[in-house]
Amino acid sequence: MADYTQWALPLFPDKSPEDKPNEKKDNRSGTFVDNMKLPVHRWFRYSAGFSAEWVENLLYDNKENGSSTLLDPFVGSGTTLLGADACRLKSIGIEAHPFVARITKAKLNWDQSIDNFSERARKVLDNAIKLEHHLSIYPELIVRCFSTEILEQLSKIKTSWIEQDDGTPISELIWLAITSILRQTSSAGTAQWQYILPNRTKKVTHNPFEAYKYQVDLMLADMYSYQKKYKNSLSEVVLGDARNCKVVLSESIDIVITSPPYANNYDYADATRFEMSFWGDVKSWGDLHETVRQNLIVSSSQHASKEKLNLEEILSRDELQPIRPELTDVCTKLAVERNSHGGKKHYHTMIAAYFSDMAKSWIELRRMCKKGAKVCFVIGDSAPYGIYVPVEKWLGDLAIEAGFYSYTFEKLRDRNIKWKNRKHRVPLHEGRLWVEG
Repeated sequence: MADYTQWALPLFPDKSPEDKPNEKKDNRSGTFVDNMKLPVHRWFRYSAGFSAEWVENLLYDNKENGSSTLLDPFVGSGTTLLGADACRLKSIGIEAHPFVARITKAKLNWDQSIDNFSERARKVLDNAIKLEHHLSIYPELIVRCFSTEILEQLSKIKTSWIEQDDGTPISELIWLAITSILRQTSSAGTAQWQYILPNRTKKVTHNPFEAYKYQVDLMLADMYSYQKKYKNSLSEVVLGDARNCKVVLSESIDIVITSPPYANNYDYADATRFEMSFWGDVKSWGDLHETVRQNLIVSSSQHASKEKLNLEEILSRDELQPIRPELTDVCTKLAVERNSHGGKKHYHTMIAAYFSDMAKSWIELRRMCKKGAKVCFVIGDSAPYGIYVPVEKWLGDLAIEAGFYSYTFEKLRDRNIKWKNRKHRVPLHEGRLWVEG
């Protein structure tokens, strides 16, 4: 493995109160695209995220104003927590997806001993190379996504790690290194938003042993860079539910930065099905709901149909009172419109349940936040079956009902205009919902 000191990469430039975010990049603050060039952030590609550089700029500004504790109730792959580490702010992240929470916890181990990680990672590889013919039994999805030779090499690395796993942060870093190379070594294509496509073949795949060595060297370089500048992590990840997370103390949070699930039918449970299948966390598509999806905010029709939700019951819930007339009108239209489409997707109950879940999240945020706290949600609106859903307005109204004082919306970019959607032509946008209180 390489000398990590020779691989060390520059981090974000030092900030001062006078620094202004790059305008072009600021318009992309709702996207993860730039993160894959940044140390530690790039250890695992998770599409559902936003700009790390924007988060860090915002946190520097709020640190100047005296903010001390950050919360991300939908922390995902940890963009906000790593930004808080860079700004030396205490932070807490809540994540309901167990596999994604594990990835984020592993990333926050960037402050572990570089020498210990290097030595342990090398031992895992050396032992893997020495193993005799070895091929574990895998779900069909995994068998379809790898050649026999590649899968055998991955199995050797996996087996070697399992034999040496002691549950320590160093061991979790090695687990993440292995997880991070699965898509690089697979022949399967990847659709937008990380869905795996075994029927589409990539032209280039990588040898697992070489990919593992490269990934470990990359992580060593990033750990060296972070530790040289920041020394240790101040962040914590909680595997929990943003709608009810009592482990976070009442009135303990100064600032909230997050991007909640969008009401756009993206199945967050499916995004890591590939990796979870490799590690044995799920064995089939059906396992996803019991293992992951049922614990998440309802934001996909798949989730709504599995739960067999009742529209009338959802709309009668107390937390939806401030938006009930408008929400009822939209959901009623969706219930009628679905009958004109072959899939008859459960958008009517999905949208109702989504806002019920988000209302509960706002109520829990009000409990956790100090008076005068600032909240920023990076969000996008929605138009299932071409019926418009004013997400920012309804989320803002629910925040006020929960006890916050005011809200404003800052549009960042237009969506669904450059590439015409085959299903509808309703223009959409993405932006930041700012809530005070």
